[in-house]
Order: sequence, then structure tokens, then C-alpha cells
Amino acid sequence: MAKSFEEEHPVKAFGWAARDTSGVLSPFYFSRRATGERDLRFKVLYTGICHSDLHHLKNDWGSSKYPLVPGHEIVGVVTEVGSEVQKFKVGDKVGVGCLIGSCRTCEDCADDLENYCPKKITTYDGPRYYDGTLTFGGYSDHMVVDEHFAIHWPEKLPLDGGAPLLCAGITTYSPLKHFGLDKPGLRIGVVGLGGLGHVAVKFAKAFGAKVTVISTSPSKKEEALKEFGADSFLVSRDAEAMQAAAGTLDGILDTVSAVHPILPLLSLLKNHAKYILLGAPGKPLELPVFPLLMGRKIVAGSNIGGIKETEEMLNFAAEHGITADVEVIPIDYVNTAIERLAKNDVRYRFVIDVGNTLKAA
Repeated sequence: MAKSFEEEHPVKAFGWAARDTSGVLSPFYFSRRATGERDLRFKVLYTGICHSDLHHLKNDWGSSKYPLVPGHEIVGVVTEVGSEVQKFKVGDKVGVGCLIGSCRTCEDCADDLENYCPKKITTYDGPRYYDGTLTFGGYSDHMVVDEHFAIHWPEKLPLDGGAPLLCAGITTYSPLKHFGLDKPGLRIGVVGLGGLGHVAVKFAKAFGAKVTVISTSPSKKEEALKEFGADSFLVSRDAEAMQAAAGTLDGILDTVSAVHPILPLLSLLKNHAKYILLGAPGKPLELPVFPLLMGRKIVAGSNIGGIKETEEMLNFAAEHGITADVEVIPIDYVNTAIERLAKNDVRYRFVIDVGNTLKAA
């Protein structure tokens, strides 16, 4: 007879899980594996709520496995290390993002791009772990992870405001670097000023870019310019303003995760420029080919980043004072937070204060 989730591993754990596609979270007793030779165990202090948590909870992508404990923007403090762990010691602050495993032998892994490994294991609700068990994320009291997938937390980076950088930060930093959009003086567009977009603006500004925020919401103009330091603001539904800005941008990061028209946005690019998709809409977008042919424009995608680059990004953020704008919540507010996130009612990321508010009954 199969063991219960509470019995399948030796170390008791507690978190909040969804049991079905309603996505409603409630207290959940389960277990974590014993600390292996190369593992570290850490107490979770803060976990960010990512928009993808919402998709997983509701099975929007058709692959969710229940019970489901979300959370892949996790910061904590090390409580135990395996006998062969070399990079961490008890008491170290640590971050764990979207990955907890990869093959470590393929071309991408050899290039420190574990995020593109065909055998990667995501922090929750992905392929089963090597022992055949489900992976449970950071809406929980503690985690166990191979030290390769843990990241030293920079001293100067706040734990709560820094947690979302483990997904939103690397998702925007990596394409800016990879596609050469990190050079001072470039003109960069950011489509959408949400959880991803506001962080994209901060990184692009730190690289020395002139940043244009492109949004459907005129109400976000003041925030974009005054709080996040964007240089200009375009309402994508304002045909006249869009026409005036045609051919002015060296690159665009599109952070929108809903279906939306790309054609008007492509017109903003200079010839030979790059349009990078970072959001994950549930349905295919329509891609007009002629503007690409006529301007040798590139449309590409990008997905998080490898462990080495994530560490580099956190250190860059600490050095430049970059954090996400967060609303810190107790764990028992999490269902309300998920509902608000679905309506985009957050400025700009929720972060759960797991360390102080998650208590087993």
C-alpha cells in the first residue's frame, strides 16, 4: 500500500496546498527527504507569490498534480548540511528559485543553463524528483535542496523584497544580458507594468538604458515615471502616440501573460531590433510575419536563467539597490492574495512571511 504524503519521507513538514483545480489552499502535513550528502536543509522565511503559481493552482496549463504546494521564490536560513556540502554552512541565508534539479551533463547544463536542460526538475509541480516523489514548493516550513541549486543570499539584499527576484528578477535580467540589451544608452521598451514589468524597468535602468513603459492602463503613467524611473510612457491603445514612437526602440521585453496583439508593438522597434516574450499566455499569440521580414526584426522567448546567472543577478541587484515592490502577507491571507493577483490587484508582488506566520496546528 502506498505511503501517505506524511509518511513517504523521514522528516515531517507542514505547508499549505491546493487539493484540486479550485486552487484553494489549506494546511497540509507532508514530509521531506532526509538531508543527503550534498543536500542542505533550510527554514523558509519568505516566499514570493508568482503569477505562474496561479496557473499551476488552477491547472491552466493542463499539467498540475495535486496536492500542490506552490512557491519558487524562496528565501531562508540553513539549518543542516550534508557531509559533502562545501558552499554552505548552518546559519547561512539562502535563496532557491524555480529549479531544484537537472541532468548536469547535457550541453545546456555544461553552459550553466540548467533552465534549458530537457531533464530539469522544477521546484514544485514539475517532473517527479529522482526518488519518484512529487516536488513541493516554498509555501512550507522548510525545504531540502541539492547545494548546486541553492544560492548565497547577498548581505545587502532585503529578504522580503528580494525573494521575487528569484523568478521575476532573473526572468528579466537574463534576456537583457543574453540579447545584448544591457548596454548603456540603448532604448528599451517594457510591455506591461506588473510583477515582471516593474522589475524589468529597474534592471534596464540600472544597465543605463532609456526605458519606455508600454501599457494599456494610463493610470500607471505616474508610477512608471516617478517611482520606477522610466523615461517615457506609452498607452498602447493611443494610436497617435504609438505612431509617433514608431521605429524608436532597440529592444522590447514583453511581460504580459494574457493574449494581446503584437503587431502594434513590433512597429515600435528599429530595424534589426529584438522583441523578447517573457509572459506565458494560455493561448497562442498571432505573429505577423511581414514586419519581421521588412525590418529584419527578431521575436524570441526567454525563460528564467541558470543558477550561476541567478547568483550574478542577485549580486547586481544588491549592488544597485534593486528589489521588487512587495506587499508582505501572513500565510492565512494567501487565498485572498491569489484572488487579488488574478485581478491584478497588487503593487507589485505578494510575499508570504512564512517564518513568522506559518504554524502547524
